[in-house]
Amino acid sequence: MDIVAPTTHQQAAIEVVETFGAHNYSPLPVVISSAVGVHVTDIDGLHYLDCLSAYSALNFGHRHPALVAAAIEQLGKVTLTSRAFYAEPFGPFVEGLAKLCGKSMVLPMNTGVEAVETAIKTARKWGYEVKGVAEDRATIIVMEGNFHGRSTTVISFSDDPEARTHFGPFTPGFVHVPYGDADALEAAITDDVVAVLLEPIQGEGGVIIPPEGYLRRVREITAAHGVLMIADEIQSGLGRSGETFACDREGVVPDVYILGKALGGGILPLSAVVADADILGVFHPGQHGSTFGGNPLACAVGSAVLDLLSTGELQARSREVGARFRAGLQPLLDRGWATEIRQAGLWLGIDVDPALGTARELCYRLMAKQVLAKDTHGHTIRFAPPLVISDAEIDEVLEHTLAAFTEADADRR
Repeated sequence: MDIVAPTTHQQAAIEVVETFGAHNYSPLPVVISSAVGVHVTDIDGLHYLDCLSAYSALNFGHRHPALVAAAIEQLGKVTLTSRAFYAEPFGPFVEGLAKLCGKSMVLPMNTGVEAVETAIKTARKWGYEVKGVAEDRATIIVMEGNFHGRSTTVISFSDDPEARTHFGPFTPGFVHVPYGDADALEAAITDDVVAVLLEPIQGEGGVIIPPEGYLRRVREITAAHGVLMIADEIQSGLGRSGETFACDREGVVPDVYILGKALGGGILPLSAVVADADILGVFHPGQHGSTFGGNPLACAVGSAVLDLLSTGELQARSREVGARFRAGLQPLLDRGWATEIRQAGLWLGIDVDPALGTARELCYRLMAKQVLAKDTHGHTIRFAPPLVISDAEIDEVLEHTLAAFTEADADRR
């Protein structure tokens, strides 16, 4: 296909990034200058519908007025104290998040991968001090196809060659089992296993949804064997999958929640590990921390996020609009242009028929129609528009998506 070339104005901006920025991403050639709600505008004034939401960090849309107001108010007071002192917004935030999760303790951090690292440290320390595992033998069971970030420890249990190649030596203490296979999980449990770490829905993998009942089995198995169930809800949580947490889809409550992305409202990084005190209580002063973790500005925005989720309206909206979107995409399957469509709330993965082109090529076609989405693993397009998207806007996305696939089909003939 002919790739739409960026304008001279955009190309100049892109060249600065490519010259001075490390090449650890391969963005679509659009330079965004402003955004509100579902809409973003590039430096030439062209408008797009954002159907990625910064990998679900923008569940509530760009510059949601309640979140911006909370940030502005806090900016006028204090932005950072470090945890060397107490800050006024910290208490309301951790109390609100603990109650949302039905847990008793919160450990805030900044980025999602920091929260994953924190959960790993929590599980190991709990294993040694509570479960009684011999020192340096703690093992965590992880899933094939996982994505939990790109720190050195986390890529140690990734099976993505791009994430791992030339970044070793790797951290030991992890065992892989197939995602969705509860029997394989149970067979892998030994006396040294302290936790099972999984995404309730694998986001980076292409919105991979496990078989019905899988999460319930994981909960039963971990409880029976005295092993922590740790749910990485960084992408799937906070309304994205049609419930507050993706685990809610099966009525499952894990021992540990890992949260991030949307927790900061798309305004600044905010993540957290949430569990009961008999788990997170293993930490004592000096054993873990972060200068910016739980900073007043992040906590103020985080509390406003919790307020948005408190009514359940956004979760219901995610379910309703997600179902509308999925129904509208059915022609892609009927015409053989997609081999599979997976949907959980307002989160969809479309596997493109290779005969039609790559997922990235389809994303270029969508961009030309002013819809921004993202490819993954070569053949999958991920759609995750903000939960505040209107029916008219989702219909517009559907219209452009069907048109992009129709053109791709015409071009191959």
